[in-house]
Amino acid sequence: MAVSIKGESVIDRLRQHGIQATAQRLAVLRAVSSYPHVSADEVTDLVLSDIGAISRQAVYDALAVLVANGLLRRIQPEGSAARYEDRVNDNHHHLICRDCARVVDVDCAVGSAPCLTASDDQGYEIDEAEVAYWGRCPECQADDVTSSLADSSTAHRPRPHQLRPPTSTPLITT
Repeated sequence: MAVSIKGESVIDRLRQHGIQATAQRLAVLRAVSSYPHVSADEVTDLVLSDIGAISRQAVYDALAVLVANGLLRRIQPEGSAARYEDRVNDNHHHLICRDCARVVDVDCAVGSAPCLTASDDQGYEIDEAEVAYWGRCPECQADDVTSSLADSSTAHRPRPHQLRPPTSTPLITT
């Protein structure tokens, strides 16, 4: 019986794109499907626990092939390692927590793709807009309230993994 992700056989998805269905590629697809917005290192750990043996380079190679063929999407928020997801071809955007680096999907900002209209497209035929909304997730907000109640004399200290985009304006890439 073929493994399926979101109702479709993974092997069929690979074959439709002319990609050989290896155990490594199948395991990488399963990992990303199970844990959206996962880093390559996290994919490696997940695949190792799934199939037992794979090199880090094999994971990077599989991710590259799957991204190049549109089966996975690669995003790289400012200050973060690249992350991978299997939600492709729908032009969605992301919410990113400045404190814990959590990434979640958010549907298109306005209307149909590309969601934003450039003030001057300079002759480009725009087919996609990538938007990242930066802020703080509910858990990190709650942590601040809890820690300030516990010790109101200590100033808030940024967490070591805190992301800091270059400005307060959203990152927009077309």
